Amino acid sequence: MSRPPAETRSAFAHFHRIETRWKDNDVFGHVNNVVYYSYFDTAVNAFLIEHGVLDLQRSTIVGLVAETQCRYYSSIAFPDTVYVGLRLAHLGTSSIRYEVGIFRNDDPVAAAQGYFVHVYVDRESNRPVPMPAALVKAAEQLRV
Repeated sequence: MSRPPAETRSAFAHFHRIETRWKDNDVFGHVNNVVYYSYFDTAVNAFLIEHGVLDLQRSTIVGLVAETQCRYYSSIAFPDTVYVGLRLAHLGTSSIRYEVGIFRNDDPVAAAQGYFVHVYVDRESNRPVPMPAALVKAAEQLRV
């Protein structure tokens, strides 16, 4: 089975920096695969908070993760610095698909990449709702 090659930093519109932690490493001496998903989640939600479209306590419309996927190309280990690249892959009425690249230190090619789908719902009813205009505007900034 062939798979697409890892992409370069220029393929992404926004970057979020994360310092690896000692506990991120597994017994094989590299960052464990499940930690990459926390990098996805952290980068997407940090972007939304920075752009004023997510308030963890007061937002009435929130994004729930509906689907994720990750391909691994090379290892990352503590004490590396991770740069999480984001770009907009799809913008629907109530969902966004973010594509994510994980870059180790200053490496130009992604160590891992994947995607992260948020479905936006009313916090109380947990039912899908159209995204607010401010959220759509913020997401558009991730278009490459």
